[in-house]
Amino acid sequence: MSDASAPAQPTAAEVRAAAEAVKAALDRHLEAVERRTGEDDPAVYAAFNALAAAAEAYDERLYDRYDEVTPFEIPGADDSMPPYTGPDEPNALSVLIRRDYAVVEPQRLLAQAQRVADLDRDETADDTSAAVVGASVHAALGVLFGEFEPDEIASRHKEFGLEEGDSTLWVSAADDLPEPGEWLSTPFDQADPERVVCRFDVSSVFDDEDLDEDLDDRSSA
Repeated sequence: MSDASAPAQPTAAEVRAAAEAVKAALDRHLEAVERRTGEDDPAVYAAFNALAAAAEAYDERLYDRYDEVTPFEIPGADDSMPPYTGPDEPNALSVLIRRDYAVVEPQRLLAQAQRVADLDRDETADDTSAAVVGASVHAALGVLFGEFEPDEIASRHKEFGLEEGDSTLWVSAADDLPEPGEWLSTPFDQADPERVVCRFDVSSVFDDEDLDEDLDDRSSA
């Protein structure tokens, strides 16, 4: 007795249509690259994502129908952003940044924060307005991130007893600038992956993948 809940196997025509979609996506990607207007042209990113999606769909149908796979892989196809659906000519943009840190040397963090607080006390000559860090990591983080720009924290994180984790930066297109104060209560809730023009990720997992590839290349040499 057949399993009615099992997904239907794609037809040969569906596999052929998926292959044709890959060919068309390849042409559109090449055309976008040839007409690119800059290093971060949103049309190129959109064409890349469309090509990745088409290739993945073809690979799935090819395997389900014929138990075969494609000999190529588009980097980032498994975890890429969805196809761009934002405006072709954005009137505004939002830059969303996340950086993770581990507090690996609390004493260094506390000392650096107290030094900043002491300098502020000397400059203001007002003991009542200067922060007292003491043994509070929470207070130390507030002092340091209140004093230094995020980019400076990133470049000097070791001085502050911090260790970098993963980080990402999204550039998202918008039709218009939001009204002042509109999103301050929920600054990250309105991030729409389909409006991301480009993103830049930093993670040690990429280094591990590169190392694995190097080891595989050496073992096959």
